[in-house]
Amino acid sequence: MTALDGLRIERARPADASALARVYVETWRAAYAGLVPDRVLIAMQESVHETRFAGWIGRQTEKQFILVAHMPAAGPVGLCSAGPARGGPKTDGEIYLLYVDQDWQNRGVGRSLLRAALHGLRAGGYSRAMLWVLSGNPSRFFYEAVGGVRAAERTERLWGTDLKETGYIWSDLSEV
Repeated sequence: MTALDGLRIERARPADASALARVYVETWRAAYAGLVPDRVLIAMQESVHETRFAGWIGRQTEKQFILVAHMPAAGPVGLCSAGPARGGPKTDGEIYLLYVDQDWQNRGVGRSLLRAALHGLRAGGYSRAMLWVLSGNPSRFFYEAVGGVRAAERTERLWGTDLKETGYIWSDLSEV
């Protein structure tokens, strides 16, 4: 058996909202400790994010979607959302979120989710995709390892804090 035996990636369904909120909040707290203000991480509530995910799931289209990674006996262990670009270096598609439960990181789940999302963007008619990641997040090197090219930097002011972000681009989705 390999670490990914039984991995299933599919469009998120309403029943996934609670598990996705759990993965999202737990991963945020682990990944962004020391990068965003502690008060932001402490204030995160799974119930609030469950409601948000339920709304997003209900509005999925061919061009904007949420994928969930399911493992047998573990349930949802990761998520990835994508859709039209919201600004950035000459792209038409964007990866908005990519989070994998800490217990399932470094096993290929994130790579599988990202690959599926890039294929989904291509199927939705997009030709180029990008994503933004906090520059201080060590996981950002994952995007280089999976073919993303560092293409931009910006500073976002959130929660009274300047956060530096790095943008990665996949310039030809037909090659993904």
